[in-house]
Amino acid sequence: MRKPFLAALALLPLAAAAQQSVLTPEKLWQLGRLGEMQVSPDQKTVAFTVTRYSLTDNKGSADIYLVPVAGGAVRQLTNTPTVSENTLNWRPDGKLTFLSGEGGTDQLYVISADGSGKQKLSEFPDEGLSNLKYSPKGNFILYTQDVKTGKEVKDWFPDLPKADARIIDDLNYRHWNVWDDYKVSHVFFQPIGTDGKPTGYGKDAMAGEKFDAPVQPLAGSEQLAFSPDGYSVAYTSRKLTGKAEAESTNSDIYLYNIRENKTENLSQGLEGYDIEPVFSPDGTKVAWLSMATPGFESDRNGIVVYDFKTKKREDITKGSEQAAANIRWSADGKIIYFASVIQGTDQIFSVPSKGGKIRQITQGAQNYNAFELVGKDQVVANKTTISSPADLVRVDLKTGKETALTSINKDDLAGVTMGKVENRRVTTTDGKQMQVYVIYPPGFDASKKYPTLLYCQGGPQSPITQSFSYRWNFQLMAANGYIVVAPNRRGLPGFGTEWNNSISGDWGGQPIRDYLSAIDDVSKEPFVDKDRRGCVGASYGGYSVYYLASHHEGRFKTFIAHAGLFNLTSWYPSTEEMFFAKHDIGAAPWETPQHKSYTEFNPQQFVGKWDTPILVIHGGKDFRVPEGQGMEAFGSAQLRGIPSRFLYFPNEGHWIQKPQNAVLWQRVFFEWLGRTLKPETQAAK
Repeated sequence: MRKPFLAALALLPLAAAAQQSVLTPEKLWQLGRLGEMQVSPDQKTVAFTVTRYSLTDNKGSADIYLVPVAGGAVRQLTNTPTVSENTLNWRPDGKLTFLSGEGGTDQLYVISADGSGKQKLSEFPDEGLSNLKYSPKGNFILYTQDVKTGKEVKDWFPDLPKADARIIDDLNYRHWNVWDDYKVSHVFFQPIGTDGKPTGYGKDAMAGEKFDAPVQPLAGSEQLAFSPDGYSVAYTSRKLTGKAEAESTNSDIYLYNIRENKTENLSQGLEGYDIEPVFSPDGTKVAWLSMATPGFESDRNGIVVYDFKTKKREDITKGSEQAAANIRWSADGKIIYFASVIQGTDQIFSVPSKGGKIRQITQGAQNYNAFELVGKDQVVANKTTISSPADLVRVDLKTGKETALTSINKDDLAGVTMGKVENRRVTTTDGKQMQVYVIYPPGFDASKKYPTLLYCQGGPQSPITQSFSYRWNFQLMAANGYIVVAPNRRGLPGFGTEWNNSISGDWGGQPIRDYLSAIDDVSKEPFVDKDRRGCVGASYGGYSVYYLASHHEGRFKTFIAHAGLFNLTSWYPSTEEMFFAKHDIGAAPWETPQHKSYTEFNPQQFVGKWDTPILVIHGGKDFRVPEGQGMEAFGSAQLRGIPSRFLYFPNEGHWIQKPQNAVLWQRVFFEWLGRTLKPETQAAK
């Protein structure tokens, strides 16, 4: 059985090359990926990065491009195929700075907007420099750098320099996909000389502290900000260690005064996540995103405004159902703009900075994932849809009208046909209306029958929106001949607080019934082949696959689970963010009486009812859902005689990020679907 499988894998690239009219895994990795964007001080130009990947080299590199805010030709500013430019900053003099490792270590460079005068400005030590920002007046820079605060084995036992081990005495020793045991990230600031170069050595604003800023390991420069005068730095940190850090979401906004070398906690007493500080233009206030509920990582993000004169703070969106992101002040400080998920899309909103009525500015089937203000009434935004990767657009804040600025992948996608995306509503078992995306194969013919996939979203509170994924790409699934059913089931944001919060402690309850409502509703269509339905998903979506494998009542002919939680009893003490486990599962497994998560909703308990082929995928560096979860699931299937396969990536985490691994993932994914859903039966019908 293995030889035909390997032969099929070997032939897949040839088939993909022969059929260039639809999306393929290889085509996905040819696409340029929009990264950072920065608007120039005169607000006439946008600098942005585009990363392109080489499957042969198994890596990517990012270059810098410029486009006029008013629209016009895109111009490439750098061309360095072996390294990436990142961390863009416009200086007040109109020149652009960036970090690059072209000399072997990440250093600061400057270049004129016409591409001339490129110059290396720094000689930073090679200690993990990142997140560099200029103060508004250009008199300081801040950046983050790793600082050693703990001991390695070689520090304990210098006579054993080749010992390969870790000595661990407390929790939070690893996080997502990195070990977190003896180094932390600190905020540094450094003056800029008259020649534009950093002077002396950076000063550690957190000297002697054993805490990270920004919150590690996934946060970045959005959690750091200079005041308008450049003499204060606001940063985000969760100043806890060990078990206390693992059990808490209590990050705070700290204000470091450069002149006085003093630090103040602006969010003292707020016990949830407080992140992403942004100063008002006049420096009298600072706003940030704030979650009210301790330990709940997916609570609604409110916008808290702190007034430096009155020392008072206020959630100006209190009582709203909208969760904020990407907050930006208007030039006069009277309005705060933000992005928010609503009804399966990401839109731009505004609210008076003193509080008041929230206004939805944009509409339509797209995501505005991030934006920067340009002038009084416009923003430049990163836009995606399910059918199109990210591009830059200009949006009029009065009318919501959009104007395209870039078409990064126009040539690469020329002639590629995308499938129809349908936005439908499905009635759930408790009488609610659930939004469901249905994606159809290119060239869809309603007179034929198609294999159909139920897609189970992860998170568990991550919305299905108009995003363009490079792994769970709905158009790629559709291009392989599948109808895709993607429900915004219970627990996903954008449909109100009650809908979002109701999944906690009820993982195997209403959210699972919502999935079945979605697939049952779409399956009423005559073009759905009920004998060829599959169920796929990752993380909580992988949990859903494992749970549905014993509760699907014959609906599905195949399952695929990536990074899924299989055994909640063993997962609980082996994951890293214990606040997530405690809040969403509801209790520890040793508490009595046992929570229903372990007695009713634990997939491992119901393996005896499995009767359907299953593909299990897992990464060896996945610390959120440790690899044992996938191994337990695969081992259980094998011992029960269930047709099964285990795709294991020893050096990947919760996500598959290396190009060749990602293409392999897709090839195995579609080979498994093709084999278990028997597409050859289509020809006989």
